[in-house]
Amino acid sequence: MAQSLAMRGDDMCFPTYRLAGWLIARDYPLLDMVNQIFSNAHDPLKGRQLPILYSARKYGFYTISGNLGSRFGHAVGWAMASAYKGDDKIAIAHVGEGTTAEGAFHEALTFAAVYQAPVILNVTNNQWAISSFQGIAGGEETTFAAKSIGYGVPGLRVDGNDFLAVYAATQWAAERARANHGPTLIELFTYRVAGHSTSDDPSKYRPKDDAAAWPLGDPIERLKQHLIRIGQWTEERHTQLGAELADAVRTAMKEGEAVGAHGKSKPDPASMFEDVFKAPDWRLDEQRKELGL
Repeated sequence: MAQSLAMRGDDMCFPTYRLAGWLIARDYPLLDMVNQIFSNAHDPLKGRQLPILYSARKYGFYTISGNLGSRFGHAVGWAMASAYKGDDKIAIAHVGEGTTAEGAFHEALTFAAVYQAPVILNVTNNQWAISSFQGIAGGEETTFAAKSIGYGVPGLRVDGNDFLAVYAATQWAAERARANHGPTLIELFTYRVAGHSTSDDPSKYRPKDDAAAWPLGDPIERLKQHLIRIGQWTEERHTQLGAELADAVRTAMKEGEAVGAHGKSKPDPASMFEDVFKAPDWRLDEQRKELGL
């Protein structure tokens, strides 16, 4: 969320599936998010993406890909295109620390460095790539930020649970990119408290009390305490805001369920032929006729 606020509205984010906060920070409708999760008749993506793989170009949010390694390459290409057009729009991308051990990570850094792409490349080091500890990706040898050095790219390691630190680092990297000084790699050092997914049981590969012992704490609680200390927030307002947000989520869920959930309401099958090519293609027309759509 801090990075969303630090970037301009016409910049483009190439996210992972844990960046719903980017959309929320930019007032993307909660109901649209819910309808996409349900893949119902009002799904803005017409049922073409898996749940939580959002896409919202107007909100600077490029289509999420389940193949996370692709994020960096897409972002670098988009940033290069922006530079070629003479724009000052920049791109920002995110991968997990495990992805740094894949070829796509290094290919993207090569292109970004050689062509001075106006891009911010983030490595979210939550210390667990599914069930593989970050040491498997080289995290025990050096920081992930240090991987940028061999490419001549600045690398920053930031406390990923510090809202203000993340905002400041992103702002610095954005100003640098817009001034035509090229890419920046940021390692966001954090911790994945929950499982990788609902099918994952983290107690199988780490101590159950591991999260409680992690020293950097909850980012929301830290920001709340900071704002209270400087007189910009109160416990009462925080409690009130929490209740308002919970009510907004419940309302959106009910509205989405009213449209249809659990396969009870689906997008129009004929929509599969739309938005495929810029101009109609005869092959699609033939296929549509064969299906009687």
